[in-house]
Order: sequence, then C-alpha cells, then structure tokens
Amino acid sequence: MSRSVDIEFRLNGVVRRAAVPPGMSALAMLRDVLGLTGTKYGCGEGECGACTILVDGASLNACLLFAVDCDGREVTTIEGLAGDGRAERLQRAFAEHGAVQCGFCTPGMVIQASRILAAHPRPDRATIQRALEGNLCRCTGYKKIIDAVEAAAKEQAA
Repeated sequence: MSRSVDIEFRLNGVVRRAAVPPGMSALAMLRDVLGLTGTKYGCGEGECGACTILVDGASLNACLLFAVDCDGREVTTIEGLAGDGRAERLQRAFAEHGAVQCGFCTPGMVIQASRILAAHPRPDRATIQRALEGNLCRCTGYKKIIDAVEAAAKEQAA
C-alpha cells in the first residue's frame, strides 16, 4: 500500500497543494503531477542541470530533490519566469546569439543564468562560466551561451 504525503508550497508565485509519495522527486511532481513540463529530465543524477529550478532563491536539481522537501518553500520553474524582464532578456539573447540549438538545456540554463544576473548584475565571462558549470549542453559548445548571458547582463545594466 502506497501512502501519500500532503504538501503545500508556493510554485511560481501561486500556493499549490499536492499529494505525493514520499520518494517522488520534485522533478516528477512538477512534470507528472502538476503538468509543468518546462523543467526537463536529463540524467536523473544531478549532473546535467536540465532540471534546474529555484527553491527559496537557490538553484537546485529537481531530480535530486524530494517533492516532500518543497513543502513550505518557494519554488520557481522556467514557467515562473514568464513576464520577468531579466528572463525575457536572456531568452532574447539566447536566440540572437545562437545559444539555442536543440533547446533541451535551455530552461535550466535560463533559470541558472537568471539567478546569476540577480546575484551579479555585471558578471564577467569567468563568473558566468563558473556559474553555468553545472548545466551541460551537448550542442552549442558553451561560447554562444556565455555570449548570450553576457549580452543580457550588458542590456540589463544599460
């Protein structure tokens, strides 16, 4: 007999409730229970960053976080960045600089880059590169992604 745990948390600014099995990942909850498919399943081991979300402002791999650990917390997914000027600048810069190819890594990259720009409004390339180390891309070779984040930072500072 499988039991569920009732949790309540703020997801993208809205209070949400869910009944989840104790061993369910936050990624499975977001995608399979709540229907938010912007957060991607990549490796399932916390190595690729495709599932990056913000929890209380910190970037975490949703595949490694238990859904029950979201209880009482503030969770932001890529969907929650809709209408956020910083994220919109990033998305535009990703497109303009060719930093989007297959697009699979893009939600995690944008979440992480948004956090970078919130913490460091004028990051240098080395800071951007270090901050994105946990997010893998198999298509772009990273230069275009770093260029895009740098361009969004410059636009933000203007």
